[in-house]
Amino acid sequence: MKKKQKKMKKIRLHPISGYLLLIIITIIASFILSLFNLQTTYNVVNSSDLSLNQVTIVIKNMLSFTGLKEIISSAAINFMSFAPLGTFLIASIGLCVCEASGLLKVLFGRVLEKLNGKFITFMIIFIATISTLINDIGYVILIPLAAIIYKSKGKNPLTGICAAFCGVAFASGTTIFIGSIEASIIPYTTSAARLIDSTYHVSLLSNIFIMIMSSIILSIIGTIIIEKIIAPKLGKYQNKKEIEINDNVELIDEPVSEYEQEQHILSNQYNEKRGLRMALISFIVIVIMFIYSVIPNLPFSGLLLDMQEETYLKQIFGNNSYFQDGFTFMISLLFFVPGVFYGFGSRKFKNDKDLINESAKCLGYVGEMIILIFIAAQFISIFKMSNLGTIISSILANFLNSLEFGGIPFLIISFIVMAVANIFLTGTQAKWIIFSPVVVSVLMRSNISPQFSQFLMRASDSVTNGINPLFAYFVIYLGYLNYYNLDKDKPITINKAIKIIIPYFVIITISWLFILLGWYIIGLPIGPNVYPTI
Repeated sequence: MKKKQKKMKKIRLHPISGYLLLIIITIIASFILSLFNLQTTYNVVNSSDLSLNQVTIVIKNMLSFTGLKEIISSAAINFMSFAPLGTFLIASIGLCVCEASGLLKVLFGRVLEKLNGKFITFMIIFIATISTLINDIGYVILIPLAAIIYKSKGKNPLTGICAAFCGVAFASGTTIFIGSIEASIIPYTTSAARLIDSTYHVSLLSNIFIMIMSSIILSIIGTIIIEKIIAPKLGKYQNKKEIEINDNVELIDEPVSEYEQEQHILSNQYNEKRGLRMALISFIVIVIMFIYSVIPNLPFSGLLLDMQEETYLKQIFGNNSYFQDGFTFMISLLFFVPGVFYGFGSRKFKNDKDLINESAKCLGYVGEMIILIFIAAQFISIFKMSNLGTIISSILANFLNSLEFGGIPFLIISFIVMAVANIFLTGTQAKWIIFSPVVVSVLMRSNISPQFSQFLMRASDSVTNGINPLFAYFVIYLGYLNYYNLDKDKPITINKAIKIIIPYFVIITISWLFILLGWYIIGLPIGPNVYPTI
């Protein structure tokens, strides 16, 4: 007799269920570790007197009476203050109006038809890479836009989602100019450097050369990974629903004269041209308004600048910059307003009801995304409240501090350790507060400049973003993967979403190391009059 082998069915948790499971694991882990009274200390530089102050972090038991009370009472605040929520909703409104009007379809049909697919992939990854200049706009605008672009080209939109997400996540340490992140972490680099040299100064432009070159190099490598590895793995996109609809549609031939057909075509062409003309004019007007709003010292100008700051870079990229805080809304307007003008100009929208109804249809996917964002927000907040991330990062920083060597070996180990720490503590500033006193001072004693140490941290900060469910914008990537996933009975799980881009993670991590070591060995300037060595 042959034994019947029963195949175990794969457990395929929906992403929402996956995040719920992670919440339970976090709460239980905090309870178990609290039994051992887990705690650690790390050093923070006091910028006023350059002394090292010890900070002690203790595990918080989230299963205790106090912990559970905090989870329940902060749930609404966690959701409302979760960064991806607001940016996702604002960006979605602008994109959906633009798509519902037909403007995106017309633009992509005219522009993308002539472009090579590989060039489109490169441009998506490159724009995604440099988008980290301003907050995290790349995640909420470029991911859905890339999906639409790929679908319009007859390619798998899942590939576009991966290209945009990987471009932003795995190269967040680079851009073509100085962004808000550099402005926020430079004070900690400077304070750490002054532990060795009390007069040391780190400027905003210290890493500009290496950032620009890294953006280009990583975009080229990323394009090869997407086109040669990830796209073939995802395969072709066959919209089963559209096929079924087309199969069931009965075509009824109605007699239409050639004259009527010609008039109909001419009317559509005229409406389309008028719509495009109106959209272009509105686009130019908005762009001029935005540019004028960031020019200081002109009549009614500087609307988006923080005029309390002395330098222009801090006025536009400082902590209280209106430009930085309002950038997502501004980009959404660049889609919303031209979309409205094109819709009415092309007769797609005949009144305000058409505008609202058509846009609402496009926003149909928002419901599931909001539930996913709500659960992810709770997981990330509970993990943060437990202090697990800070404790793990502190332990790793103390490990680096215990090493008795410097130079290239320490540089490589620091890169790996900070990349691991980024999985548990995703905030760049929070992480650099812990690691800068160790990494900067040890590497300075090895004749490696603090500016290069800062770029080392930015590189390690990038490599694990894309494979990290604790990274806030991972939920946007996961949500769009499932929106464009045709087999709703087999949702793309957290695990599968990570597996898809593992090749990107591995190759880009190696590429980052080659960039860092190559730049250091050759001794190329990393910024104006700034080198890897002191």
